[in-house]
Amino acid sequence: MPVRLARFMIDALLPPLCLSCHAQVGEPGTLCPACWSKLVFVAPPFCACCGLPFEFDMGADALCGACLGDPPRFGRARAVFRYDDASRVLILRLKHGDRLEGVPAFARWMARAGGDILAEADLLVPVPLHRWRLLSRRYNQAALLVNALARQSGVTAIPDLLERRRRTPPQGHLNRAGRVKNVAGAFSLAERHKPTLQGKRVVLIDDVLTSGATVGECAKVLLREGAAAVDVLTLGRVIRVE
Repeated sequence: MPVRLARFMIDALLPPLCLSCHAQVGEPGTLCPACWSKLVFVAPPFCACCGLPFEFDMGADALCGACLGDPPRFGRARAVFRYDDASRVLILRLKHGDRLEGVPAFARWMARAGGDILAEADLLVPVPLHRWRLLSRRYNQAALLVNALARQSGVTAIPDLLERRRRTPPQGHLNRAGRVKNVAGAFSLAERHKPTLQGKRVVLIDDVLTSGATVGECAKVLLREGAAAVDVLTLGRVIRVE
């Protein structure tokens, strides 16, 4: 059966729906124009290190106050969009709702948002889940993004390079200091991958960058175990208004 005919028949029986509001759309795994217009994409100018958007362009190498005062362990962080009411539904459905049809589109968006760091990357690595949380959720959303992004970018994916050796409580109610303490010592390198890591530039993948505590702890482990550099790429980014 020709591909176009098969696609027509599938769409007739199961019309593709918007990833957010479920309105009918032209292509599977996409957003309708109304939902697309509500997303706030992260674009320059932003902090050269953590990717925090700036109100004004202060130069390509400008750093935000937080990165100047307490430089993170990772080199650069990039994100697709602001984590807010419009984007939250996409991420929560991916994370907790078994809604995986958006993963290919999310990977395409991440490939564009992180083009500068992916161009220099050797390995893609997800922030891992603890085995008991993985068992209850059945998948690690960061690992799904890693595999899809590897197909988009051609960068090698190692979904099990990092391990979460300690189950940590949810961090939603914690401040930054509490988050740092919560994840301290929670991650380790899978010994079988240690030779592969040596001298490599790693891009850590997660769904949302909040305080940076989790990716910072992961970066600490990777650098200690032999990585040459660690950058971060996420789908969403929490941007607090002071």
